[in-house]
Amino acid sequence: MQERHSAHTPHETHHPTVLFLCVHNAGRSQMALGWLRALAGDSVTGLSAGSEPADRLNPQAIEAMREVGIDISGEQPKRWTEEMLGRVNLVITMGCGDSCPIYPGIRYVDWEIDDPAGQPLDEVRRIRYDIGRRVQALVRELGVTPPEGAEPRA
Repeated sequence: MQERHSAHTPHETHHPTVLFLCVHNAGRSQMALGWLRALAGDSVTGLSAGSEPADRLNPQAIEAMREVGIDISGEQPKRWTEEMLGRVNLVITMGCGDSCPIYPGIRYVDWEIDDPAGQPLDEVRRIRYDIGRRVQALVRELGVTPPEGAEPRA
């Protein structure tokens, strides 16, 4: 996990807002948002976006998350906006490299996670589990206690 801090110190808040960014906003970032909502509830505000949004979510990502009781099928890929970035304390990037924005005053963490696009369901399940464990650690880092029984499964 690589971490970058912008030139300014981020403003911490008792109710953090996290933005998950990847290129197409159709798989990794959507699964991360689904996990965040399941593991943190209303204690953390989550957003998800991409630098070059796809037309629709990856069906394998939808299925993999459905298998663990998380429904992301109602989400749509969307492009990140400056308004989104103005609301967040933390940006988690996943494979977007230089196409992800870097703004002063925001903490950035890069998660190196395989892209589920074009992968078989078994591989997407592995990616789902990897993302779930990372989000679980993030939720704990943010000081949020996950609901009982909310545990990432492979």
